[in-house]
Amino acid sequence: MDAPMPLDPEFLKECFYLPEGLLIDEILDVDVDASRIRVRMPTHDGLPLTNAQRVHPVLHPRHVSGGLMIHMTGVAGMVHAYYVLGLRHSEGWVGYGGAIHRGRFKNLAPPGEPIEIACTATYVRRREKTIMARYDLEFTQAGREVYFGDQTAMWLKVDPS
Repeated sequence: MDAPMPLDPEFLKECFYLPEGLLIDEILDVDVDASRIRVRMPTHDGLPLTNAQRVHPVLHPRHVSGGLMIHMTGVAGMVHAYYVLGLRHSEGWVGYGGAIHRGRFKNLAPPGEPIEIACTATYVRRREKTIMARYDLEFTQAGREVYFGDQTAMWLKVDPS
């Protein structure tokens, strides 16, 4: 891909979440050969869970919730499934997180600068109605790593009727 792109209406129609549940505003890169995508997540005080924090400037500064970041690993997986694996919800494909082999929160991510999420498939086993994929997920904000995950998801093709 040559340049970042806004979210494609066809992609939005195929997602398991409504646009407000995706919490991304741009696809930054799609590299099918490297089995990698990058997306941008805006951050602000109104993010779910983040907006419900009891904030203390020293003891508990406002930050993007870790639970929300785990949700975003699934969003990145959906983007990867659509653009790299070619899976379509309308054709019966659905995905589920299977395991977090390793998850590491490296730094707090304060609201303000967007988070860039890179999702790279390190292993893909494709069968007729199932795909098992293992992903490295890297979240960075203003050049600082805030989360790293090594996670597995299972994609299943079911009869949509």
